[in-house]
Amino acid sequence: MLKRFFLLCSGADLDLLEKCANGEQNKYAGIGATVFFTALMATIASAYALYTVFDNMYTSVFFGVIWGLLIFNLDRFIVSTIKKRDSKRQEIVQVIPRLLLALIIAVVISKPLELKIFEKEVNQVLLTEKNQMTLDNKTQIAQQFTPEIEKINSEITSLKTEIATKEQEVNTLYETYIAEAEGRKGTKLLGKGPVYKEKREKHDAALSELNQLKLAHNDKINAKEEAIRNLIQLQKETESKTQPIISNFDGLMARVNALNKLPWLPSFFIFLLFLAIETAPIFAKLISSKSEYDYKLENQESLIKTWIQQQVYQREAILQTDKDLNNKIYSDLKTEEELYNYKQKMARNLMKLQTDSFYQNQQNAL
Repeated sequence: MLKRFFLLCSGADLDLLEKCANGEQNKYAGIGATVFFTALMATIASAYALYTVFDNMYTSVFFGVIWGLLIFNLDRFIVSTIKKRDSKRQEIVQVIPRLLLALIIAVVISKPLELKIFEKEVNQVLLTEKNQMTLDNKTQIAQQFTPEIEKINSEITSLKTEIATKEQEVNTLYETYIAEAEGRKGTKLLGKGPVYKEKREKHDAALSELNQLKLAHNDKINAKEEAIRNLIQLQKETESKTQPIISNFDGLMARVNALNKLPWLPSFFIFLLFLAIETAPIFAKLISSKSEYDYKLENQESLIKTWIQQQVYQREAILQTDKDLNNKIYSDLKTEEELYNYKQKMARNLMKLQTDSFYQNQQNAL
């Protein structure tokens, strides 16, 4: 039962194979097994690749089975259309397009399996890329908010500088009138005289201005600091909204790109393995000598070809004979006097009728 299934997978004529030796049947059963297991690997590879896209097991398995059946049909077609020829050159010519198709199939099958085999390494590359993308994303978002925050900070600094300058002025006036009272500067007279009172009034006026300035500027500073806090909060919210996009950066294309960043030699050998599996039936038929099945298949095709050629030749011969008979018959009729006289009579009657009709039309017109 299993042997017959593999023979069916090989694409060979089962009726012819049943008449062949057991060794010949085993050879084609091996070719069919290769075709079947290649399709099975294609199903697994496709299901895994689609799972990275849909993230749904049932959908991935369904389309993976369809893809596996497609690969099975292509491989079976490739193997079944390779026929042994009398010339190796003819065999190589017919194999070249099939080898190209097998190469494409091997690439399609091997790449998803490479992703699964090197999954941990691919995940490490993706993690590094995600971290870098997170940093780049924060930098780009910061570039949108930093200029405004720096502008507001500059305004706050300017307001605080005004307050500090006014405080420095008040402190200087305070030192001046104290020094006047102690007799260290100014009139150098100890006590609170008129000059002291004048300087004290200047200090008190400046202090009052300082208090008013602090009151006005502190409200502005608080408002601007609140604006900075709002901008920082908005910046964090923007980062949190874009982070899920970066976290989900692990689709099929991202994994393929990450795989390409790993050392190429292991992936190359896996590709060669699948290429060898995919092309094994082709090379098996190419390098093998003409066997019993090939001779019987050639004989069957020759019988059909000869029979069709005979049918075509017979139809052409019948057509040519019919042409020759018709030509001879009409050639003989051309010289018959009775036929000539009859056609002359009928032509005369026809011309009379035409003349009468023309005359009648002219008369009606007048």
